[in-house]
Amino acid sequence: MTARIIDGKAVAASAIERIKAGAGAFTAANGVPPGLAVVLVGEDAASQVYVASKGRMAKECGFHSVQHTLAADTTQEALLALIGTLNADPAIHGILVQLPLPAHLDERTTIGALDPAKDVDGLHDVSIGRLASGQVEKTLVPCTPKGCMELLETVYPDGISGLTAVVVGRSNLVGRPVAALLQHANATVTIAHSRTRDLPGLCRSADIVVAAIGRPEFIKGDWIKDGATVIDVGINRIAAPEKGEGKTRLVGDVDFAAASGHAGAITPVPGGVGPMTIAMLMANTLRAAEQSVV
Repeated sequence: MTARIIDGKAVAASAIERIKAGAGAFTAANGVPPGLAVVLVGEDAASQVYVASKGRMAKECGFHSVQHTLAADTTQEALLALIGTLNADPAIHGILVQLPLPAHLDERTTIGALDPAKDVDGLHDVSIGRLASGQVEKTLVPCTPKGCMELLETVYPDGISGLTAVVVGRSNLVGRPVAALLQHANATVTIAHSRTRDLPGLCRSADIVVAAIGRPEFIKGDWIKDGATVIDVGINRIAAPEKGEGKTRLVGDVDFAAASGHAGAITPVPGGVGPMTIAMLMANTLRAAEQSVV
């Protein structure tokens, strides 16, 4: 069996085209474009790259895009004051605070200060509560889990009702929200983690395996049931001596080569879930803008 490769770049590109059209219609109807503000505190190199790519994509979609870069020693009070200003700004429909924050700043306090209607990362307690209680249509869903579900739609156009799914990982960023979305779509869901007994056997029972545990190639090929769908959220950088001294490469949480011999469909790393995350951020910003005028 050779698995079908789920092309996240192509699915994301299709989503972006829909978002561009929606942004154009919103701007024409309201006289202002959807507005996204990204807040970056400190000089974390990876965060700077992510923020720059989000800004470029927002402009490509026709959004009003602003970036606020604050010094690493910014106080909690100053950060909350900025968030308060953005909450009150009618030109800003979505606010994203890039994580992780410097150690002296409290993440939950910061996210909790956001207007839930502008929480395009879906991390506010109100957003999490609505998702957990099944009110998916009333909240902004976290971007990576939302992207995972759109990728599954390309494999199961008629839905996943009745299928079994195992989510490996229980983080608030991915594991828990993707499990809630799978349940909302009427899959039978198990959340597994590092202390789960017989994790290989549990994975082998699943029609869908979502890997979000943050360990390179942790899930082995023979853990995958023949014909199952594998969504690999992991992005891990490992040494690649075959490329030369000091070189690295990106791998997922699943042993892709081995799992491809069993799976019916699988996401690659890179090029699978990753491109979907920024596309879904744009989708959430457009949705926040549309809901602001309802």
